[in-house]
Amino acid sequence: MISTSAPIRERAEGLASALPGLLAAANQLAASVQTGEHGRRRSGVGDEFWQYRQAVAGDSLRDIDWRRSARSDVHFIRQKEWQAMQTVTLWADTSQSMRFSSSPQHATKAFRAQLLTLAIAVLLHRGGEKTALLGDPTPASASRGALTHLAQELEKMADDVEFGAPMRSTLPKNTQVVLISDFLGDTKALRELLNSAQGQGVRGAIVQVLDPQEIAFPFEGRNVFESPTGAIRHETLKARGLKARYHDRLAERQAVLRDLARSSGWQFTVNQSDSAPLPALLWLYSALSVGR
Repeated sequence: MISTSAPIRERAEGLASALPGLLAAANQLAASVQTGEHGRRRSGVGDEFWQYRQAVAGDSLRDIDWRRSARSDVHFIRQKEWQAMQTVTLWADTSQSMRFSSSPQHATKAFRAQLLTLAIAVLLHRGGEKTALLGDPTPASASRGALTHLAQELEKMADDVEFGAPMRSTLPKNTQVVLISDFLGDTKALRELLNSAQGQGVRGAIVQVLDPQEIAFPFEGRNVFESPTGAIRHETLKARGLKARYHDRLAERQAVLRDLARSSGWQFTVNQSDSAPLPALLWLYSALSVGR
């Protein structure tokens, strides 16, 4: 289980003690978001009135609201809400690379990924939508118990590989996908998943979580750099001289991720693990809404 930092634990205080710590923190984070009654709903087949719009060429006469149209010089269509329950499939990377934190003052990248994953699930459940973990045999659900299961699975996940990769999986119909990782390893598995998703008409959002040290590269003088498992080790006496090349490589990786997302109709963003999580959650919620 990945432990939480003190600030995360403090944010969870006052919540129901029966909830797992991660779920408590996610509930508190999600409570900061006001989604409104309509949330991510859109026009379509349903029973509840949503809005009027002006009729255009191709509209059926039977869809015109004649009572509303009688009060104007144009015809109006009475639209209903699209209320089919949707599924959002979630993946949070918990590889060794994600367990890194450059300071005890903020949580690991893995915890940020888990927190965002569970918080978006809370918001989706609030809107009556189902969630599932990528590769989890447990069926997608919108129940309260599903959130507890999701929290428990996230808290106990710990992948021993250096860099995580989303598994290629059969995605359900009418789903969207959320992938959260540092995406510093091989992108082959990501490419395969996106290609498969695009073929199924599935869209989603990619969040790259990075530690502030990985973004700033604040090193000078003698430093020893090691891969997460220690398999690769590089010592230098002039770390500052590596800064420009490092930033170039990081920019190249982010350009690859951005292009992969754009070509598949997905959304992409970068989140710094020591920043406030709310803006990232709002971005993620908005990205999923756009995907509808």
